[in-house]
Amino acid sequence: MRFQKLSKVTACFVFIFLLSCTHSKANSEQDNTLILQTYVYECQGGYNFTARVDNQDIWLFLPGQTIKLPHVQSGSGAKYSEDNKLFWSKGDEALLVIASEKYKGCINNQAKAIWEDAKLNGWDFRAVGNEPGWHVLISKDKGITLVSDYGWTTHKFTTPEPLTNQVNRTTKYHAQENGHVLELNLKGSRCLDTTSDETFETTVTVILDGKKFNGCGRALH
Repeated sequence: MRFQKLSKVTACFVFIFLLSCTHSKANSEQDNTLILQTYVYECQGGYNFTARVDNQDIWLFLPGQTIKLPHVQSGSGAKYSEDNKLFWSKGDEALLVIASEKYKGCINNQAKAIWEDAKLNGWDFRAVGNEPGWHVLISKDKGITLVSDYGWTTHKFTTPEPLTNQVNRTTKYHAQENGHVLELNLKGSRCLDTTSDETFETTVTVILDGKKFNGCGRALH
């Protein structure tokens, strides 16, 4: 009887140990996950640039050059520096120093950053619409991703061969996957987003399982 009790206690410790190891492994794998964030900064004096941050470094796409800076310790905010180059940010505001040039009051334009992030992630086309809010991403290699219901619903499709009419300036996609049917129509005509008052080059119509969405989009490359 004493041996049986000891076995149960031992088994309990073994289970806890294995659970702890599994949890530690999951945390380790999560820590190694590459996290990419994109920002578009507009500075005083009209100087603009894009920043791409991963777990350890930042890529700065500056007018005429691209540089990479490593992360360094900072009392507050995020700081990246090497040689005579410095990037420091806190919230949506940043400071950039390149040699003797200093760019202050750089504010992240979140609306532009969303489009630039899609571009850097390899998408070819992006469109948006409202009521309810939705967006669609198109890439020949990555497929088609439709996010609707203000971000609550996502549908993914393999990109079919498009049907293009150069005279009418239209491109059409028809995809059927996982029990859903998607029709995507792009027309090269001026389109105004009534929410942002931004003008786009393409009018977009999305029909998912018979439900129609209207919006605007543009090529990313």
